[in-house]
Amino acid sequence: MRQERLEYLQKKYESRLNTVKDSDMMANVSGEPKRPKGPAMGPGRHGKQSMAVGKPKDLGKTMGRLFSYISHEKWKLLIVCVCVIGGTAANLAGSYMLRPIINGLTSEEGSVAFLMKGILTMLCIYLVGVVAQYLQQRIMIGVAQNAICKLRNDLFEKLQKLPVRYYDTHNHGDTMSRFTNDVDAIGEMLNNTVFQLISGTISIVGTFCLMLYTNVWLTLITVVMVPVMMKAVQTVGSRSRKYYRAQQAAIGTLNGYIEETVTGQKIVKVFNHEEESKEEFEYLNTDLRNKLVKAQFFGGIMGPVMNGLGQVSYSLTACIGGLLCVLRGFDLGGFTVFVNYSRQFSRPINEIAMQVNTIFSALAGAERVFTVMDEEPEAADAENAIRIVTDEKSEKCYYVIPKDNEVTGMDGFTDDVIKEDEGFYYKEVKGAVTLNDVTFGYKPDKTILRHVSLYAKPGQKIAFVGSTGAGKTTITNLINRFYDIDDGLITIDNIPVSQLERDSLRRNIAMVLQDTHLFTGTVRENIRYGRLDATDEEVEQAARTASAHSFIMRLEHGYDTMLESDGVNLSQGQRQLINIARAAISKAPILILDEATSSVDTRTEKHIEKGMDRLMATRTTLVIAHRLSTVRNANAIMVLENGEIIERGDHEDLLAQKGRYYELYTGLSELD
Repeated sequence: MRQERLEYLQKKYESRLNTVKDSDMMANVSGEPKRPKGPAMGPGRHGKQSMAVGKPKDLGKTMGRLFSYISHEKWKLLIVCVCVIGGTAANLAGSYMLRPIINGLTSEEGSVAFLMKGILTMLCIYLVGVVAQYLQQRIMIGVAQNAICKLRNDLFEKLQKLPVRYYDTHNHGDTMSRFTNDVDAIGEMLNNTVFQLISGTISIVGTFCLMLYTNVWLTLITVVMVPVMMKAVQTVGSRSRKYYRAQQAAIGTLNGYIEETVTGQKIVKVFNHEEESKEEFEYLNTDLRNKLVKAQFFGGIMGPVMNGLGQVSYSLTACIGGLLCVLRGFDLGGFTVFVNYSRQFSRPINEIAMQVNTIFSALAGAERVFTVMDEEPEAADAENAIRIVTDEKSEKCYYVIPKDNEVTGMDGFTDDVIKEDEGFYYKEVKGAVTLNDVTFGYKPDKTILRHVSLYAKPGQKIAFVGSTGAGKTTITNLINRFYDIDDGLITIDNIPVSQLERDSLRRNIAMVLQDTHLFTGTVRENIRYGRLDATDEEVEQAARTASAHSFIMRLEHGYDTMLESDGVNLSQGQRQLINIARAAISKAPILILDEATSSVDTRTEKHIEKGMDRLMATRTTLVIAHRLSTVRNANAIMVLENGEIIERGDHEDLLAQKGRYYELYTGLSELD
């Protein structure tokens, strides 16, 4: 029973370990992409356990692309290479200096002065090596961090250009792991690994050559022991990696369980599941202990095994070398130097073997980063796209329409042109929204909206009511051009949204979403996020409009109160009020409210409605609501089911029709 429970828990949390894979999120029944309710959990959030592992798919291409980030500093890399060669050569030469010193001391010419001269020479050689290694590290760290800084910047800039579709279909935690685990692995490789490989290779070649020069027969004995040592490393290492992977999986499972349980501690207490939680934690903790013991054991015996084989090699070399000194006249200095070389010959081989794994891990991480960079960005605006500008004096918004844009040929286009100047027409933005026979699906085989047509005149409030998945939020996504429609036409003031610059379009649409999100910063900064050039007075006025001013003034530091972790020190309703204030401060002529009052109580909702009425007086407003009481005063209510508008009219009209809206309002049926 205990083992079955453990296997169940491991399976339950194993998805949290897949941070090295892109995970396409399942679509819900409507075809609209689900969004994760929180960050992905797993080893990547608790250290570096989930670094990318395995080999990259295209080693050469990935390596070439990665090193392009440091190729512009060639002269620094050249200095580093010289320092690596110089430092390694100095260490080898310093070790070899023992031979003439010892031979000199054992001859008739030996003296204290000779010894001091030899020691000073060795000191100078080693000092050169120390300086070379210092310069190598100092320069390479700067080069590597410059590259990592640019890589992070490029990745972040790319994320800003990706369409909403990417975020709807990719796990947020996995995307964040590109900035942390993957980039850290790349930085580690650039900082140390590459030039450690160069240094290790030079050290092996140099040591082997000096060993051959010193004594061929002893070299053969030392080389014969290398395959034995490598076989031992392979045998122990394979067992160690097996248990290490199991250990990492157990760590991820336990960390995921801890985080989920701590986050949902209130639910645990509500349903009185403390004992079950303790029992499950004990299962996972005991499993981790058992795997840690095995992993640490096999990881720990690597050193003793290598030391033991090294001692065997050293003893064999020393014995045979001693015999050569006695029987064949091998000089004592050469014997001492060779024994020293035989000790260190296998060390760079082991280090190189370990660094190769690190390089593959880093390149696999780089490939994941470049995969994001290669994602298709949002389609570029047309060369003659229409911009929207704001007149600072009147604070009115105007379309700036190139004369060669296709909309200039539409019937009645010149009727409301304000002025004509230097190849552009200027029209005032009023905010009339029209959908004409719009059809759309997130996937080619799944249609969400079917031939939807509606219009909202400037200043009107249009409400959408319907079951989950009916397509209400999809309509607002299309107006913002988060997605492009499959068929039909969406216009604002008779201008197709496809002809508008995306930035201009979205700057002129304010949104309040059901899921609140506040940034780390003060209350004032979060409200000002709606319009960065807003004054403090405008911030406070926006808060009053959203009925947020009174509770903000009761905070410890008022508008300068610091918010962290998405505003955990505020209630859900207060967070939503700040979100509404953020939209209120925007001068956008179009306002979209996606179940904006669903997270507040009835009393707060009435305060918000008063403020929203003031806010919506001069704006075209599209409202998505589950509470039908919030849409009674809408100019028109659209009832959607299965992607189609089945009823439309104001509150009284729909009640008179005694259809779906009537059933919902009177409680005869409920929203699915």
